[in-house]
Amino acid sequence: MKSKYPEVQGGGSLLLAWQVRNKHILVIGGGEVAAGRILNVLNADAKVTVICPSEGLNDEVAHRVSSSQITHIPRPFLPSDLNNDVDMVLCAVDDPIASTQVYKLCKEKRIPANIADVPPECDFYFGSVHRDGPLQIMISTNGNGPKLANIVRRQIAGGLPENIGDAVRKVGLLRRKLRKVAPEQGESPKRMGWMSKVCEQWSLEDLCEMKDEDMEALLGYYKPGTVPSLNQLRLGQEPGVFEFDGSFGWYIG
Repeated sequence: MKSKYPEVQGGGSLLLAWQVRNKHILVIGGGEVAAGRILNVLNADAKVTVICPSEGLNDEVAHRVSSSQITHIPRPFLPSDLNNDVDMVLCAVDDPIASTQVYKLCKEKRIPANIADVPPECDFYFGSVHRDGPLQIMISTNGNGPKLANIVRRQIAGGLPENIGDAVRKVGLLRRKLRKVAPEQGESPKRMGWMSKVCEQWSLEDLCEMKDEDMEALLGYYKPGTVPSLNQLRLGQEPGVFEFDGSFGWYIG
């Protein structure tokens, strides 16, 4: 008999949105790969220290040092560098032996580490990410094909509406306002259900067009659990009434 539950598909990674805001991330190396890693974690508001001789910094990393976006220690890595409250290590040096030593030291200290281009020595992988404001979409091949992940990411991004990032931002603002209207813990299922209705019934264009006054008016429909269209909201109509659509007919909103 076929199980009613999803089949387990082993061999994957647990994809998470890892919050590293104000965490101390140590980057070993200063080349092109390190530059990409640094940008990723700076975008997540982490505090970054780069350990690399000055002559090993590429132009991008050197710019981030000179503009005080990151801290730079101009010398090779030392094991004692892991004693300074490090929350994560990103190693991007072209030295397999040194990279393996870094990974082993991190394992001993239980510090999560990523060793560039060595999947077996990674506690986590960097995927190919599409970013549009608060929206982030990551494609991972579990270390099998980073270039292919980039191709898939571009194809997915090409099919997304141009305004989807703004729509996501507006939904987030509406959610925060709703929590102030109904802050009780017991309201959580109703809040989630009502927000789902808004996302399902409003188009992305409507969500982008929604203004602060529209949000305040929309929140007034939370208690009865109804969701009017944006046009009904601005006309002060109740959901389900007949509404003139500007043509030769009427429709039910």
